[in-house]
This record gives sequence, structure tokens and C-alpha cells, in this order.
Amino acid sequence: MIHTAYRQEGADAWETTVEGAENVARAARDLGARLLHLSTDVVFDGRKGSPYVEEDEPSPVTEYGRAKAESEARIRAVHPEALVVRTSLIVGGPGHEPSKHELAALDPAKVFYEDEVRCPIQVGDLADALLELVALDVSGVVHVAGADALSRADLAELVAGRPVRRSPSPPGRPLDCSLDSSRARALLRSELSGIRSVLRPSAGTLGP
Repeated sequence: MIHTAYRQEGADAWETTVEGAENVARAARDLGARLLHLSTDVVFDGRKGSPYVEEDEPSPVTEYGRAKAESEARIRAVHPEALVVRTSLIVGGPGHEPSKHELAALDPAKVFYEDEVRCPIQVGDLADALLELVALDVSGVVHVAGADALSRADLAELVAGRPVRRSPSPPGRPLDCSLDSSRARALLRSELSGIRSVLRPSAGTLGP
């Protein structure tokens, strides 16, 4: 079972993201089912100064990050055999539906933060990794993110194929949330591509 449901904001965000995840974990445990829970890099504040490893303690600074950190804790308490998979910005790339990040990059009026660093992952790479992991006897936490760490502004420029408007992020946002995915790469046959190699051949084009 792969659990991906969440709400990033709204009145029922906590109920869906936290309580919903706990209910799924309890049901999976009672059924004896394998459970993978998809989480996020923004359980961290991005102030570490180097890529985060699985053993780093969550330090969220946003409501969404706090909700995802709490859902991780509840799932691991209820279903110790579950696997929490932290990932980063998910990008469609050539041949796939464009993500919200790719669509935003095409808006010339939009400003992109140059100090928020992430490890974007192509949706097909993530799907392949999850399908492999669900069949493995692995529990705890694993980071599954792309090979390239780059800012939101740099990602937007890769997608748009042109310079974009840049700005430092406002206070209270996570900064460099790069993930160290060494553990995942040791477990997986699937490749976790760098987003530069995914997007550069067809920068400025979206969809199939």
C-alpha cells in the first residue's frame, strides 16, 4: 500500500494529512499490509548547511511541514514496519503532464526564490522507486529525491528556457532542504535522475 494523500492548506489540512495518515497506518497494520507513506523535504527548516540524511531530526517551519512531520511520527508509532519516503519537488518532464512548478515557470510575472534549494525528482523516477521499495523489506525512513540540488529560480529557468524574476524568500520559509538519497540509491535498481538531464533537452516545452 502506497499512501500519498495530503492537503497542503485549508480547514481540513490537518485532518487529512495527519489523522488520515494515522488511520491508514492503523488499517495497514491490522491487515498485515506493507505500507509506504510519501512525505516531504520540508519537514526540515533548510538551515543545516548540508544535505539532510534520514537520521536528522525534523525541524519544520511551515504548517504543512509540521503536519507532515507529525504524520511521520504517528505512522511510525502505529506501524513500526512502515516505510516513510521523503521526496522533493515532483516534476513531470517530457512526455508527462506538467507539474504546478513547471506551469508556474511559464508565467513571466511570477517571482521565484533563489535561496530555496531542493532536489526535484521526475515523476516517473519516483513512481519506479516507490514500486521497488514497496516490494522490499525495508522500514524506517528513506530519502528519494533527484540527483541535482538547485533553487526554485534555477528550476524555473530550466523549465522556461529563459531568465526568470528572482528574489530571496521571505522570512519563515524553509531554505536549503537538499536530501541525501544515498540509502535509496543503494537499495534501488531504478535511476534517480538529476533534473537538469531530464529538462535540459527540451527546456521551454511541456507535456507529451
